[in-house]
Amino acid sequence: MLAAMPPTPAIPPHRDETLIRDRGDACVRDRGDACPGALRLHSAADGSLARLRLPAGMLTARQVVALADAADRLGDGHLSLTSRGNAELRGLGDDCSEALAGLLRAAGLLPSDRHERVRNIVATPLAGLDGQGADGGAAVQEWARELDRLLCASDTAPALSGRFLFALDDGRGDVASLGADVTLVAEAGGTALLRVGDDDQALRLPGGDAPRAALAAAEAFLSVAREAGNGSWRVRELPPGHDATAVRDLLRTLLPQPYPTTPAPLPSTPAPPRPGMVVSPDGTHALSLLAPLGRLTTTQLRQLAACVHDGSAELRMTPWRGVVVPGLPPEAAGARLRELAAAGLVTDPASPWYGLGACTGRPGCAKSLSDVRADAVATLREGGTALPVHWSGCARRCGHPHGAWVDVVATGDGYDVAVRGTRDEAPAATHVPLTDTDRLADAVASARAATRTTPTTT
Repeated sequence: MLAAMPPTPAIPPHRDETLIRDRGDACVRDRGDACPGALRLHSAADGSLARLRLPAGMLTARQVVALADAADRLGDGHLSLTSRGNAELRGLGDDCSEALAGLLRAAGLLPSDRHERVRNIVATPLAGLDGQGADGGAAVQEWARELDRLLCASDTAPALSGRFLFALDDGRGDVASLGADVTLVAEAGGTALLRVGDDDQALRLPGGDAPRAALAAAEAFLSVAREAGNGSWRVRELPPGHDATAVRDLLRTLLPQPYPTTPAPLPSTPAPPRPGMVVSPDGTHALSLLAPLGRLTTTQLRQLAACVHDGSAELRMTPWRGVVVPGLPPEAAGARLRELAAAGLVTDPASPWYGLGACTGRPGCAKSLSDVRADAVATLREGGTALPVHWSGCARRCGHPHGAWVDVVATGDGYDVAVRGTRDEAPAATHVPLTDTDRLADAVASARAATRTTPTTT
């Protein structure tokens, strides 16, 4: 085991208000990020917003009910899922902070106040459930639990940005393509690859050492970022000479032995779980579900909690705004799937909701130029879903997917529709007036059926 450790995107990342000037190819930030948490709420147009980190998306039935109670008592009656498998409560009152924190602590959702914003860990949602992945993918969930424990025990980790991301991939390449700052990829035989940012080299190490090495990589990033002096929040923001390679080189000096480096090409195509039933090698069944536009009602949450009681005592929120319920007995799985479909969850990969996403939009976000959720619903069409679609209320494109995708951006008088994230040169965006709903639906459907699906790395 490890010894104790010392302390080119599809579209350019949007310029944050803390970005004060450029230095070469890197940004310079004058303060820490203002990313919301469960304790540090964000003031939005529809009330306060709390973002709760859910490492590997894991929740027990009791925790699901606690979130439903919080949404009913303190918020707008919904839980929003994020592109990192985290959860948001919206419409919160200005005076609810103490009540919310107490509710979350009682449910075991705040193991450390100091670390609550840095517990950003995504993991392969179907790891250990479908027989795929290295050695069946069983190691990934244990990695997530151990990495979370180490993060919460670290005196250094609170200095990380609330946007710094760990990805734990079981070898199938789904979350390894999500642009994480530190990525672990399981290999057959019990080893793991550790990659920093978009470095094309990785360290190969024993799987049992992977969580502590991931934390050490984050600590190495903090050291390199301090030396760079540009206030980087993410590995991709480090300037030349203080980049992912520099972090990897420093990491090797922190590890107890010289683990070998190996080429590690970046996976290019995210592969979200398809909605429906998943048969596990042990004979149990898992349910893969999507929340339309990433929103769950409290009624749906309580139905999901009831499913957890039938299964393996937890569910998993996914980075694709979905939910996986593992461990159901075969005799219960079919009935539960039908109940959840009737409740409005997406259970069929042929559904037009599959691959459809949107930011909050109006009225919840003051920066949005349109009610993107309503416009997405108004132009929803049956048919094939070759590319995912993301509707954005402004040019920031909050929550847009990785890989190839259809970019639908509000402009104030309509929408610009384009295909992003491909290696092929995409045509210029098509502008459609908001008043022409049929034409907008046609433009989105045409872009969605595009064949240029080979994405750039992001």
